[in-house]
Amino acid sequence: MRRLVIGVTGATGAIYAVRMLQALRGVADVESHLVVSPPGVLNIKYELGMDRQQVHALADKVYSFRDVGAALASGGFATAGMVVVPCSMRTLAAVAHGFSDNLITRAADVTLKERRRLVMMVRETPFNLAHLRNMTSVTEMGGIIFPPLPAFYHHPKTLDEMVDHTVARVLEMFDINIPGPHWTGMA
Repeated sequence: MRRLVIGVTGATGAIYAVRMLQALRGVADVESHLVVSPPGVLNIKYELGMDRQQVHALADKVYSFRDVGAALASGGFATAGMVVVPCSMRTLAAVAHGFSDNLITRAADVTLKERRRLVMMVRETPFNLAHLRNMTSVTEMGGIIFPPLPAFYHHPKTLDEMVDHTVARVLEMFDINIPGPHWTGMA
């Protein structure tokens, strides 16, 4: 069983987190481990009309944001990696500077130190210089910055199709393949 950590912060784009959790429910050999920040809970409610319990029900395991003593806080807890979706600039800055003051930032720090894959779906535009430097810092540490920008080559008809494509692309980075359009070259 592969474990994938999902950290949800207060940036806009809660739909990406929910769709990722929904997609992982259909993958038999992947266990989702979820941490949602208090602003993440607020944003899920505001953007999607969902409450904390509805989102928690989508995950295999759920941890308290403040529980820095949880299993996810240890490198001995083997995971396939971590996705921070959506990733606020506050969380990006904390990871870039090693501030492990909550379970999301601690789990991200552990992911980097153990040389596991960390994907941060940053949500803020336009970027200022601090944002760019923090993204560079995380990239230099081995993390992947993946702003959830839509692709149009598969001719999406709905917002759901655009979100699903982005989620599928991120999960592919962990060798988790879900149904969806894939680039096969120009016909």
